[in-house]
Amino acid sequence: MNRKVVIFSAPSGAGKSTIVNHLLGLHPELEFSISATSRAPRGQEQHGKEYYFFTADEFRSMIAEDKFVEYEEVYAGSFYGTLKSEVERIWAKGHVIIFDIDVQGGVNLKRIFGDKAFSVFIQAPSVEVLRERLIGRGTDTPEAIEKRVAKAASEMEFAAGKFDHVLINDDLQKAFEEAEQVIGDFLKK
Repeated sequence: MNRKVVIFSAPSGAGKSTIVNHLLGLHPELEFSISATSRAPRGQEQHGKEYYFFTADEFRSMIAEDKFVEYEEVYAGSFYGTLKSEVERIWAKGHVIIFDIDVQGGVNLKRIFGDKAFSVFIQAPSVEVLRERLIGRGTDTPEAIEKRVAKAASEMEFAAGKFDHVLINDDLQKAFEEAEQVIGDFLKK
């Protein structure tokens, strides 16, 4: 069985979910890996669809039980991770896993899966564009937006040289085309 993974990472607001959803519509062999988190749902998010939602204590218990491929505490008490059961569920169907994951998680997954993985870092044209996109979402408080913007600036520096491909999302149609090309090439290998 060909156990490939595709990893999309980006700071919040760079457009990774939009690009991932576009690719999922084009490639039936791709299946989205649902991440686990200890944060509260935002907007219309549902358990088992966008994320698996757990309390921080539940998440810590699952860490102790070795249930994650990778995880991290992004902010104090705010965990995100990839469940081993989710990876096995998708591979059992013969699908290629596609991850929409934060930057540190993307680097960790690339290290874990090695040449079975193709990692893409999506970069917005600037930190100010990221701020505007986050404000436009209307899902976060001004304080949360500033925290995300500060994190994004450091993630953009951290990501340098750690991904197989960097895609600058300043024109969505061009970003779609570039993503289609690099992922199509990887899937053919």
